[in-house]
Amino acid sequence: MTSTIPAVEESLPDGGSRLQAVLLDMDGTLVDTEDFWWEAERSVFADLGHDLGEEHREIVVGGPMSRTAAYLLSVTGARVGVPQLSEMIDSRFAELISRGVPTMPGAGRLLSELSAHGVPTALVSASHRRIIDIVLRSLGPEHFRFSVAGDEVTRTKPHPEPYLTAASRLGAHPSRCVVVEDTPTGVAAAEAAGCRVLAVPSVAPVSSAPDRTVVGSLEGVDIPFLRSLVPAGH
Repeated sequence: MTSTIPAVEESLPDGGSRLQAVLLDMDGTLVDTEDFWWEAERSVFADLGHDLGEEHREIVVGGPMSRTAAYLLSVTGARVGVPQLSEMIDSRFAELISRGVPTMPGAGRLLSELSAHGVPTALVSASHRRIIDIVLRSLGPEHFRFSVAGDEVTRTKPHPEPYLTAASRLGAHPSRCVVVEDTPTGVAAAEAAGCRVLAVPSVAPVSSAPDRTVVGSLEGVDIPFLRSLVPAGH
C-alpha cells in the first residue's frame, strides 16, 4: 500500500502542544499477532470438527472476542456457547504467544521516540487483560502510562468507550488525541470517540476519509507527523 504521509517539518511553531496524547491499538498495529489469532481460532474449531475457511478471516479481525465467537458459531454451527468458545480461543492464543511476539515494522522505534519525548501514550485493545500482559513483555510496559483491555470496559470496540476511557484517564480531549489502528472496527471506535485516526491496515483494508490518514507501515511515522494530524483550532 502506498503511504499517504505528507511532508512535515522537523518542528511545529507551537512545539506540538495541540497533540495531547497518542492512543495505540495492539494486535496488528504494534505486534504481528493476527496470524496467531487466526491460528488459534482455526485450531480450536478443528478440535470441534470444523474447518474455518479464509473467507471468514477479514470479518473477525480486530473485533471483540464475544463478537468473533458469536460469528464463528453462526457460520459453523458448532455446539458450544460463546463464553466457553471465547475462553478456548483466548487460552490457545495465550499458548501460541507465550514465547514472545514480533513487533510490526517501525513500532519499536516509534514507542521509544514517544517515551523519550514524554508524549502521553496508552495501549487500547479489545484483547483481554491476560493477553495484553503477555504481549507487553514483548512491547515493553514502560512505553505506556497504562493499558485498557477489552474485558475492563462495559462496551469494547467498535464502541468508543475504550478510547474515551483512555483519553479521560490521560486528561486529554479526544479531538487532540491521535489513535493508531489497523482495522475498520478499531477505526470506527476511534472516530466515534472524536479522535484523529492514523490507520495502518494489516489484514482488512481501511480507506482514507476525513480526519483519517492511512499509511502502509509505521516506519515513516514520527512525532512531528503525529502532531501534524491535530490541526490548529482543535
